[in-house]
Amino acid sequence: MAQPGLRPFLPADAPTLAALFRASVEELAAEDYDEDQREAWISAADDEAAFAARLSGALTIVALVDGELAGFASLKDNQLFDMLYVRPDLSGQGVGSALADAIEKLAGARGVTKLTVEASDSARDFFAARGYVGQSRNTVTVAGQWLGNTTMIKELAAPAAGRTH
Repeated sequence: MAQPGLRPFLPADAPTLAALFRASVEELAAEDYDEDQREAWISAADDEAAFAARLSGALTIVALVDGELAGFASLKDNQLFDMLYVRPDLSGQGVGSALADAIEKLAGARGVTKLTVEASDSARDFFAARGYVGQSRNTVTVAGQWLGNTTMIKELAAPAAGRTH
């Protein structure tokens, strides 16, 4: 697959991204979370206005494949890799890596020296392969369900000093 195109999140993307989020959790987290846990997790997109506000309140980028939304990622408060979701039919084809590369580069360009992610059990290996190191195991309550995740941190390279010509 060709490298996906990336662009900033637009408010008009919210309904499609909410559906993508739901499908991603339902299908890609099925091995790690039971149906009740996935339903609770998915409920984060039930209020599409609140979901859109969450995306707008962070630095959110979207990936496009063949002109269609294929995934999204967000950087919250310039230090938390808040969300990374890929359309299930494109999982494992480089969309998530392209989004993660972009978030890491954007964070580094903003002077961030380390990124934190609260990685789901389904995403933990993906982040570990990118150099994120587990710090603590967590249990969070979402819509009455307990979900496990892992706080992971990646040290980013210091930004290059300005070049003079």
